[in-house]
Amino acid sequence: MAIDIAELRKLTVAERLQLVDDIWESIAADTDDAPLSAPQLAEVRLRREEHRREPANTVPWEQVLAEGLARAG
Repeated sequence: MAIDIAELRKLTVAERLQLVDDIWESIAADTDDAPLSAPQLAEVRLRREEHRREPANTVPWEQVLAEGLARAG
């Protein structure tokens, strides 16, 4: 199955996030051997909801990585 990333980029951020959520939910529903435990999945859902409520509180991955590398260095 080929996915056209250019077409996906035409969606709004909210639409793409919903798509990710829908895909994740379909994976969780279709597998007996979920990659996350129930508490882990609950934490992911909690954080996702927090992000939806306050998207400005998000820290970019590049910043997290840079800070982690600085602490490790």
